[in-house]
Amino acid sequence: MCGIVGYIGRREAMPVLLEGLHRLEYRGYDSAGIAVVYRGKLQVTKTAGRVQDLRDRVNDKIKSNVGVGHTRWATHGEPNEINAHPHLDAEGHIAVVHNGIIENAEQLRAQLTTAGVNLVSDTDTEALAHLIAGELRTGGGSLEDAVCRTLSRVEGTYGLLVIDVRHPDELVVARNGSPIVLGLGESEMFVASDVAALVRHTQQVVYLDDGEVATVRANGYQTRTLDNQRTSKEPTTVEADDGDYELGAYEDYMRKEIHEQPEALRRVLRGRLEDRFATARLGGINLDPRELRSVRRVKFLGCGSAYYAGQMGAVLVEELARVPADAEPASEFRYRNPVVDPDTLYIAISQSGETLDTLMAVQELKRKGGQVLGAVNVVGSAIARECGRGVFLHAGPEIAVASTKALTNMAASFALLGVLLGRVRDMSAAEGARLVDGLRALPGQIEQILAQEDNIATIAGQFAGADHMFYIGRVRAWPVAREGAQKLKEISYVHAEAYQASELKHGPLALIDASMPSVVLVPDDELFAKNISTIEQIKARGGPVIAVTSGDLPADLADAVIKVPHNTPELDPILLTIPLQMFAYHTAAKLGRDIDKPRNLAKSVTVE
Repeated sequence: MCGIVGYIGRREAMPVLLEGLHRLEYRGYDSAGIAVVYRGKLQVTKTAGRVQDLRDRVNDKIKSNVGVGHTRWATHGEPNEINAHPHLDAEGHIAVVHNGIIENAEQLRAQLTTAGVNLVSDTDTEALAHLIAGELRTGGGSLEDAVCRTLSRVEGTYGLLVIDVRHPDELVVARNGSPIVLGLGESEMFVASDVAALVRHTQQVVYLDDGEVATVRANGYQTRTLDNQRTSKEPTTVEADDGDYELGAYEDYMRKEIHEQPEALRRVLRGRLEDRFATARLGGINLDPRELRSVRRVKFLGCGSAYYAGQMGAVLVEELARVPADAEPASEFRYRNPVVDPDTLYIAISQSGETLDTLMAVQELKRKGGQVLGAVNVVGSAIARECGRGVFLHAGPEIAVASTKALTNMAASFALLGVLLGRVRDMSAAEGARLVDGLRALPGQIEQILAQEDNIATIAGQFAGADHMFYIGRVRAWPVAREGAQKLKEISYVHAEAYQASELKHGPLALIDASMPSVVLVPDDELFAKNISTIEQIKARGGPVIAVTSGDLPADLADAVIKVPHNTPELDPILLTIPLQMFAYHTAAKLGRDIDKPRNLAKSVTVE
């Protein structure tokens, strides 16, 4: 949930490390630090604050060609300068930066204290630095050997980067459950937890697998397993480039990414709409028509917005293909000892492809013989590699913590899956053509919604003073309501709860009064009249209503109306998500929030 950067090569390391850490700020963090080798010693700079604060504290006179950097999201110990990474051993020879959680950290720290080691921080990571130093003293061998022996004593997750001042020509990295990627340059090498830190310098990368260790030198790298089996890694080319990570004319990444959705949708649909047979193509799932017909159930697994996208997908698949479908939080899946049905198709959803809870669910499914596809936005990510097949989201880099374009592409991908499953069953060609046309129309319709931004911003300003809000949806719009409430909570810090419209009268109506606005989703479908009745129930109790609709509401029914174009009833929910993103964004902007980096949150959740 934090960021790692490393460099070894011919140029000055400090600017590379600082720029890389800046590129990883979107992942969420509370402190930052750098260590470089300078005149035979480790020069360490740390701060409890932003990367800019770290930049202001760095000594520009220090010139070095090798170093490591880190942004920390606190797990063990409060966010302060002492607990910030890098952490050193007692002699100051070894520096370690680490993502993840060492689950037996207290036991390891106790062993070190008993042995006379003075621990200065509250972190699990500091223990690793002392243990590696101890292994070098007692066991000898290379730094790589010492790291492997240390990690054999460790329980938990890690993305690890180690530097030893006595061996300034190498870095050692290791991965277990937390991403590490190597960037290949000319007579230089880069290390990071995310390709965002690398694309300014190289498009050639190598992803480490769980249980792998690499020794990285300026002229190359070698990889092995913890038990000293050499491995072979083939570099891959990253599709993103440096410009994808720039703000351009936008003040926030979230707003930029909201406006990138039409083009992102065109990418995910390109080549996947089949007019001749009125169906969809999803070659990456590697399932032929016979295998698709054998699917008896579909289950979507994701966390946060990916889970809500999965709920949208479940509604789409069940309605279009008439196959039972549901969604479940991946974070809960493996802990309830799930019954894994070989005739169920499981879909693991993750923007980053590194969400640990979802990755662990995938591994549980594979242990029990389940067939699982990945729906991810990062080629080469852990979930993509673990699944081996699936749907690439083509959303492009998503920097803001709050997901927008990736979520929209998830929902569109699941609509494609629904059409594909439907057409190998009982969906007629006419129905397939209607949905293919609807999918093709989505990008242009989203552009129409984006053109209403000023109106949505005005409405957000009118209601930004509310302390609480309800989001109300029915059937197809219920997952959209949940996602809308999440967006408002995570970036504006306004408390919001989502309810199914039919459940209002079973309790939540007790909270309706003039201080409790409700955002009511009213798609133009067979339940339109029932949703109007819901608004009337709220209004009768004095509750303000913001209606988001693809239909024509009676005049003066709602206090504010956001109109979206009508597509098909099945696809309208995708359009309804867009104004909710913009409403949350402009509410947060009105309240002066740090929109791209909401408090206590991180973009890629790689710890449990």
